[in-house]
Amino acid sequence: MHGLINRALQSFLTDTYGALLWQRVCRSAGLGPEGFEPLLIYDNALTDAVIAAATKQLAKPREAVLEDLGTYLVSHPNTQGLRRLLRFGGVSFVDFLHSIEDLPEHGRLGVPDLDLPDLALLEVSDAAFTLLVSPLFSGTGHVAVGLLRAMADDYGALAMLEHAGLRQGREAVSILLLDQSFSPGRSFDLARPDP
Repeated sequence: MHGLINRALQSFLTDTYGALLWQRVCRSAGLGPEGFEPLLIYDNALTDAVIAAATKQLAKPREAVLEDLGTYLVSHPNTQGLRRLLRFGGVSFVDFLHSIEDLPEHGRLGVPDLDLPDLALLEVSDAAFTLLVSPLFSGTGHVAVGLLRAMADDYGALAMLEHAGLRQGREAVSILLLDQSFSPGRSFDLARPDP
């Protein structure tokens, strides 16, 4: 597993629950207190151990922790760079959904050895979609649910999202768009604001 993905997990746990929780997770997972180096590659078993330790420390289901991670990736002030990158997917949530299959390729443009899940969007109707997510680890689809929920909020769309199990060896996410313009959404400008 690429260190950037592991580092995102580390940042989520530290920013959301504090350094003390992260230290307990590290001890439980057999990871050094320094955590993950973003540019190294780690054994997938270590990522799973960190997720398992976090769910135990938080007394939350794995699915809930992973959904919260997906939400964090878009909504936390420390992850605004990723939010900006995702918002370049289009002017509406539906535009974003139609561009989502290109995300792994865009990520590899910046970091060639970054292994992101392959994504396939199936359009069921004008307002219903299914996103198929190839799992990097068990529950990758739950990260996608949290990320998509945060992106819908970011665009001001009202959508129902749920993990729909496995389909064709990939995790399926059901997306039902109830209202494309439910609220104004968060402001976004293509030009980066002045510091």
